[in-house]
Amino acid sequence: MHEPHRFRSVRPDGRTGGSGRPNPPSRRSLLRSAAAGGLAAAGILAGAPGAAATSRVTGSKVRDLSGPALTGRFAAPWTDLGIPVRCPDGSMLFVCGDTFDGGGVGGPDWRSPVGLRSSNASPGSLVVDGAVGGSRAVGLVPEGHTGGTTAIPSDVFTVGPTMYMHLMRGVIYETHHTDFWRSDDNGETWQYLCQWPGGLHGGQFQQKTYAVADDGYLYVLSTAFDRDVTSGLLLHRVRQDAPGDPAAYEPWGYAGGAWAWGNPPTTVTSPRRWGEICFRAMGGGYALTWLNMSPLDIRAQIFATPTSNLFTTAEQTMIVPTVPGRETGNAVASPYGGFIIPGSGVDDLHIAVSQWYDAQNYRVMQYRVNGLEGPAR
Repeated sequence: MHEPHRFRSVRPDGRTGGSGRPNPPSRRSLLRSAAAGGLAAAGILAGAPGAAATSRVTGSKVRDLSGPALTGRFAAPWTDLGIPVRCPDGSMLFVCGDTFDGGGVGGPDWRSPVGLRSSNASPGSLVVDGAVGGSRAVGLVPEGHTGGTTAIPSDVFTVGPTMYMHLMRGVIYETHHTDFWRSDDNGETWQYLCQWPGGLHGGQFQQKTYAVADDGYLYVLSTAFDRDVTSGLLLHRVRQDAPGDPAAYEPWGYAGGAWAWGNPPTTVTSPRRWGEICFRAMGGGYALTWLNMSPLDIRAQIFATPTSNLFTTAEQTMIVPTVPGRETGNAVASPYGGFIIPGSGVDDLHIAVSQWYDAQNYRVMQYRVNGLEGPAR
């Protein structure tokens, strides 16, 4: 059902790709090149001194959440992303991206996305002790990876008894379309709702993340899903009872000298090359975390309302890059992701950070971040 094939699609930068190019670069090679570029920019390749955080923000690793010894018993020793969502039954589900069995990345039994579960949802006690599918973590939706396509989750969230999942479909960084799914049984089964074309809003509606507010709305931030493309950050809102209706999404934009809902969507912060993004209502305000591509690090902005001015809101660096063997504190080799773990707060933020730098170092980790400044009010 709605399984993508290897389409020829127009990228946000106007280039085409897909059926005309044999043997597309793997997600791994693209991650490797992005990480290397960021490390070079930070001056920490070839034995240069390690990077240090430039603010009062500190961080430390809490634990690995995936790996052969932890998730191998679910046929998921190699996986990434691990977007955390608290399920209606109180468990924590980590929705992961490209997942492999066998001896390393690229091994047999490629699935994406999969769901790994911690029955204890407290940020201090997260341990994967179950999987959707039982002893073999199954693909949550149909995806045959024909011609190198995949289904990459960009967000998963819960509204009342229902969970929602947003996926980016196609060859990696050549998003043909995105689609949206719901689950009413704690993520065990998923039903298709709708999809959006990959070129909508100039491609800047591909990677979406949703903040569940207390005013009856979901606030949605979005970017292009291509780390080599400069993209704006768009804001929409949709009623919490209508996220599966594309016509119900209302843009926020600047026109006629003023910002307003219903204007054509306008970037709400400086365009840049975006990696993963995560938007959450938290502590009476809002938090946005993202993988920043130049320089390579994971950042946060904390602000009061969904329409706060992000052009002037401080960008706080949470995770900085380093090289394997020199990781300490908040310095991580080849970091990406940075998804906020439910139950944490601005003063004690827990995030799921992914890592990949070789076939046996591809995992999801939990980091704790302290020292973030709260929203200006």
